[in-house]
Amino acid sequence: MKFLLFPVAASRHATRFHSDVAGLRSRQARIFWLLTTGFLIACALLAPLPSSSADTALTLVQAQRKAVERSRQVSFQDLSVVAAREQAVSAGQLPDPVLKFGIDNLPVSGADQFSISRDFMTQRYVGIMQELTRSEKRQLRTQRFEREAEKSLAEKGAMIAVIQRDTALAWLDRYYAEALEGVIAQQAAEARQEIVAAEGAYRAGRGSQADVLAAHGALGGIQDQASEMGRRTQSAKLALARWIGEDAQLPLGTKPGISAIRFDPEMLSMQLDHHPEIAVYARQEEIAATEARLARADKTADWSVEVTYAQRGSSYGNMMSIGVSVPLQWDQKNRQNRDLSAKLALVDQAKARREEAVRAHTNEVRSMLAEWDSGRERLARYERELIPLAKERTRATLSAYQGGKATLTELLLARRNEIDVRMKAVTLEAEIARLWAQLDFLVPDSGSMPPAGLPAQPAANPAKGAK
Repeated sequence: MKFLLFPVAASRHATRFHSDVAGLRSRQARIFWLLTTGFLIACALLAPLPSSSADTALTLVQAQRKAVERSRQVSFQDLSVVAAREQAVSAGQLPDPVLKFGIDNLPVSGADQFSISRDFMTQRYVGIMQELTRSEKRQLRTQRFEREAEKSLAEKGAMIAVIQRDTALAWLDRYYAEALEGVIAQQAAEARQEIVAAEGAYRAGRGSQADVLAAHGALGGIQDQASEMGRRTQSAKLALARWIGEDAQLPLGTKPGISAIRFDPEMLSMQLDHHPEIAVYARQEEIAATEARLARADKTADWSVEVTYAQRGSSYGNMMSIGVSVPLQWDQKNRQNRDLSAKLALVDQAKARREEAVRAHTNEVRSMLAEWDSGRERLARYERELIPLAKERTRATLSAYQGGKATLTELLLARRNEIDVRMKAVTLEAEIARLWAQLDFLVPDSGSMPPAGLPAQPAANPAKGAK
């Protein structure tokens, strides 16, 4: 038979293998030692690696806190709240008074032309006019902007929930990408041991050249998978860096518990009322209702009061005038009533939008809950049945091989099957973790939020200013 030229790396593995087992007495003992060593290496690779430093490990909660602190969108919402509260104070005040001054009845012809003192009707006047807006209207205007502030706070909560959820997804994507990298590294170690064993069996006349070539081909395929998984890990780091910056390069801490969520599925409808997006719709409905009450209040006109002091020539006495102005709402049917009808229609629109959002979110959450429960059941089956069965199959095949009732190829196939089952279990757990993140962060988690940085409400009291 023509001598087969193996790759240099495989030759080095064969040389090291022969040097390590030179003291063993039989070919079967050498193969047994080889497979046992490979199994121990695999177990070591499957075990989670401890962090190099507990202080530098990036936990999920730390990543979420950093993401919220780093977000400019949150500070933007804080400023919207401040703006609305400032407007609430302003809206509760009376309108600015109007200063009036001028000259009445100035002659433009005759002997007294342009004289401001010779004609008894000519007078210089100064006065002030104040619109007396009713307190009900001013309180409603204040409430309208207070509802705007509450809406901005609800939008801030929704934004924080989105940041925490997307950060959790990015963190979990990186965690499980690195976990799969570890499993693939185990497969690569197994494949190298298979090459060594296949070469040893081939040289001893117990194996074929096809087995050797198949082992080398399997290693090449695994290395290709490793390259793809390395790319996915790098992409996951970049996705995490979008939220937390350079800290995305830190080693990750332990994974969170993904078998429980923070709300009770039995009380889903009640708890979804606190969902940030639903809260935003509820605040919009309250704003529309306040505007409708304000439109109804506008059907009663506000009066204006004016006081004027007039000065005439030295030969005549000075005068004072007092007046009241009242808008004549002579066409309420086509003006004020129409405005009120429009505002009431907007209230119904906001209510319908909120109810539809509740239905959509309820259906979406129930679907995710069902998928999450199914995934946990499948994962439990992997841990309870499939992985132990794969291990037992490997042990049984190893015993059969030692007794001469199984071939090396069958033993290596059982070992690869065990690793494939573990990879499927890790992939399934990653899917469950993503569903957990989407469910657990429907509402913001106060435990991973930074201290509140919202500026305090202005000291002025809108209600006091409205009196």
